[in-house]
Amino acid sequence: MSDNKSADSKALAQLRPLLLLLADGEIHSGESLGECLGVSRAAVWKQLQKLEQLGLTVSSVKGRGYQLPGGLDLLDAGAIRGNLSGAAGALLGELDLYDLADSTNARALQALDAGCGHRRVILAEQQSAGRGRRGRSWASPFAAGISLSVGWQFNGGVQLLEGLSLAVGVALARALEEFEVPDVRLKWPNDVWCRGRKLAGVLLELSGDLTDRCAVVVGIGINMHLPPAAADAIDQPWIDLAQVRPGIGRNQLVAAMLNHLLPLLEHYPERGFVPWREPWQSLDQFAGEAVCVQSAQQRWCGIARGVDGSGALLLEMGGEQGETPELRTFHGGEVSLRPADSGS
Repeated sequence: MSDNKSADSKALAQLRPLLLLLADGEIHSGESLGECLGVSRAAVWKQLQKLEQLGLTVSSVKGRGYQLPGGLDLLDAGAIRGNLSGAAGALLGELDLYDLADSTNARALQALDAGCGHRRVILAEQQSAGRGRRGRSWASPFAAGISLSVGWQFNGGVQLLEGLSLAVGVALARALEEFEVPDVRLKWPNDVWCRGRKLAGVLLELSGDLTDRCAVVVGIGINMHLPPAAADAIDQPWIDLAQVRPGIGRNQLVAAMLNHLLPLLEHYPERGFVPWREPWQSLDQFAGEAVCVQSAQQRWCGIARGVDGSGALLLEMGGEQGETPELRTFHGGEVSLRPADSGS
């Protein structure tokens, strides 16, 4: 980590006590905040200004004090562990929570390289360099979503993990179903959609010997309540949980995700994608629709026909004027999928 990032992390950690006081959404006087923190009212004012730099809206109520309207749902390791199932709790190793991380995936990869990353879950309130698939960035403003990564070691080579990103999507859909999130669908190969817009993304990164003993980091980002400034920077249709099912607790959702995700990772090398294929296809956002598959140099258009037993996309091409349709397969590392009428 660079010196600048270390300084940012330290500064954010110093703000944590103030965040905990304001998290209830109630009005607190500058005097009471100063007493609780052991600092002057002037020092409280400086810390409040730093909170606004995080994208948090601090309201000043004349003659009464300050508040974070709506409060703040901060991550809490005890609350997460307390909501885990017995199976998930037994599988979980370390649980690391950061106020600020460059990237939870990067932290998980570092832990794996250091020999302490297996079954390790890393969460961050905010990422300074969150990343998505194919080199894209992932917006992750402070406490506005879930940024989670899991490290997992396995034997047998990377071929055992074919289709894993799709299976993770099913696991996320099942976790969201527990909170009655409506209209959840999956977009090949790694997105969770809701009402026709992106709600969450999955990023897998590999480490080690890809033909023998290796490891995978499963990174997940979910939009929960994006502030306007962050939303304006997103270059694709998006949605957050606040728009469709407000009030979901972040710690409860993280626990539900891990309840599905950790058993999936434990058994995936032996079971593979086959048991997840039908559940994935039942949630396929573009089943039977006209789509285009785009690589860096080429574009193919046709009808989406689901996925095969390895998770590869099946695209039906041709068939016009009596021709026999051709069914082509595409793998997620090569290409991206778009609706045929998206213009991109």
